[in-house]
Amino acid sequence: MKFPHFPHLRFAKFALIAIACFNLANFTGYLSPALAPIVTAATQPETIPSDIPKSGDCDLDWIIFRAGARQAVDPRLIHAVIKQESQYKSEAVSQVGARGLMQLMPATAKRFHCDDVSDRTCNIEAGTKYLGWLLKRFGGDVKLALAAYNAGEGSVDKYQGIPPYNETQKYVSKIVGNYGKTYHPVLSPEEAKLAFDMIASESGSSAGE
Repeated sequence: MKFPHFPHLRFAKFALIAIACFNLANFTGYLSPALAPIVTAATQPETIPSDIPKSGDCDLDWIIFRAGARQAVDPRLIHAVIKQESQYKSEAVSQVGARGLMQLMPATAKRFHCDDVSDRTCNIEAGTKYLGWLLKRFGGDVKLALAAYNAGEGSVDKYQGIPPYNETQKYVSKIVGNYGKTYHPVLSPEEAKLAFDMIASESGSSAGE
C-alpha cells in the first residue's frame, strides 16, 4: 500500500529545526556573527567639575581646564583672568597691543612660546604658563601675581606690592573678587589636581577640546 506524499510536511520539519536552533542560541548565549545583535558600549564622556565657571563654550572650557591641569594653575583663576581681560573673546585687542583671550603682549607670547596668539589653545597655554610663573615668583600671593600680570613684575618689585595705578588696583580687586581667594599654593601638576579638585567626573554631558 502506498501512503500519500505530503510535501509541505518537509518544510514544517525544517521550520521546527530552525526554531530549535534559535532557542538553543538564546539559551547558550551564542549567535553567529551574522545573527548576533550589535552592542555598543555605553560609555559616558568626562565632564568638568560643576563648581568651575563656564564660558558658554564647552570646547573653550576644556582648553582652560587642561591648561590649568598641565601648568598646576587653578582653572577657576584662569577663568577669572580671561573674563576680566577679554570677556572670553578670542579676537580681543587692547589699545597697547595685547591680544587674545588672555591679552598677551607680543613679548610675553614669545617668552612663553606662543607663535599664534589668535589660536585659543596657544594663547591660553602661554597665558597660563605666565600666570603660573608669577604665582611661583610671588609665593602664591594671588594679588601680587595679578598685579604683575597687568603691570609687569618689575612694577610690583619697584613698589614692593601692588603698584599705585588705578587700573591695576581695580583689575586686581575685580579678579580676586571673582576668584574668591588671595592665596594659590605652588604645587606640582599632580598635587594641583587634588588640591583644586581638577579630576574630571563621569556624566552624560558632552565634552571636547
